[in-house]
Amino acid sequence: MKLAGQRVLILGLGISGRSAANFCAARGAEVLAADEAPREKLAALDTLAPEVALQVGQTLPDVADFDLVVPSPGVPRERYAERARKVIGDIELASRFLEVPIVAVTGTNGKSTTVTLVEAMLRAGELRARIAGNVGTPALSLVGEPLDVAVLEVSSFQLEAVETFAPRVAAVLNVTPDHLDRHGSMEVYAATKARIFARQGPSDTAVLNHDDTIVRGMASACKGEVRYFSTRGAVSRGACLDGGTLALIERDGMRRVALDGTAFSGGHALANLLAAVSIVTALGVDPARAIGAACDVAPLPHRCEDVATRGGVRFVNDSKATNPGAAAQSLESFAAPIHWLAGGSDKGIDFSSLADAAQGRVACAYLYGETAAALADVLDARVETRRFDTLDEALEAAAANACASEVVLLAPACASFDQFKNFEERGEHFRRAVEALPSNPPDQGETA
Repeated sequence: MKLAGQRVLILGLGISGRSAANFCAARGAEVLAADEAPREKLAALDTLAPEVALQVGQTLPDVADFDLVVPSPGVPRERYAERARKVIGDIELASRFLEVPIVAVTGTNGKSTTVTLVEAMLRAGELRARIAGNVGTPALSLVGEPLDVAVLEVSSFQLEAVETFAPRVAAVLNVTPDHLDRHGSMEVYAATKARIFARQGPSDTAVLNHDDTIVRGMASACKGEVRYFSTRGAVSRGACLDGGTLALIERDGMRRVALDGTAFSGGHALANLLAAVSIVTALGVDPARAIGAACDVAPLPHRCEDVATRGGVRFVNDSKATNPGAAAQSLESFAAPIHWLAGGSDKGIDFSSLADAAQGRVACAYLYGETAAALADVLDARVETRRFDTLDEALEAAAANACASEVVLLAPACASFDQFKNFEERGEHFRRAVEALPSNPPDQGETA
């Protein structure tokens, strides 16, 4: 792809925008990087190359005046799609310059955990691999690196701006309601996720979650080999469970590998593990080596993370559960009664699916923030609910009411933006708040 001499507009100056601006400028493009936020609210502008022209704190320029528009994932399509001559996102841009096979992973939940496992498993198979994309490291940073495989976490926002993107191995982990304020409907959201397979060919591999009806339905449009993963039953090709072992079904038969020693044993965590094995074995990695590598991978922060046990009560941080599907999986991971902290900012999502997941598991739901009333409307008929303004208030009440052998679980089912910058900040705040709880909680016979 020729960039030299092209007039390029970068929309948005987050991590991926800054990376794209510098990348295009280094290849001879005339680059304008624009963001409507004022300078004082934008980070790391000093990392932009001197050749990059900057426009901040103003209405975005007319995209029709540029040869190429590179939108950041957070910029909606309606801001540029109709008038731009050519649009490609940073994932598409990276794919045109990467000279190694690409593994791409998308899905509503589990992307970061899965690509972390994939990277470790590929390295165990003696392949040089690095992860980038939606994890916070720009995809363009992999261009020119000494790699055998580029591993990309890809969001639905990023998939809106791909054109020729054709990963050697692509996976969709699951599709549950999320970002409907952006995509408008589940049908559009699922179709956007399926774009990860659109340009694959017969020699490529598509990895699909057999347990997810929406994802399983994508198989008919896949042009390459289809591999499935399942925690619930057998699959025709791919990875599933056979008793306490992983069963890998290939063209030449089945191979079983023990799962002992991995930290990925709960429902959705195990699904991520099976997805990763399906991905790397498509690239020739021995499954026993893959599982061995997984034994050395710890779960990522803010994903069903044990924070403390106080007075016999287990406190768990799953701040990354930013949508109903992730929160339901989190609830289903515990056998003990749960004191559930949920709430946050509203993304236009239907919470009704949470009622079934909560019934019989949740002792009480402590609902806070913008979505407290909407969550209560769904849950009131199934479980006890209480409402609070802030996460701190909800945690204080849950800690006072929980008994030994019970769980206080932060699984918000919502984005964090009403009270926190992101899910990481929310999770860190929860950790500190748990640490600050009184050393000796009230006796359970007392009034808290």
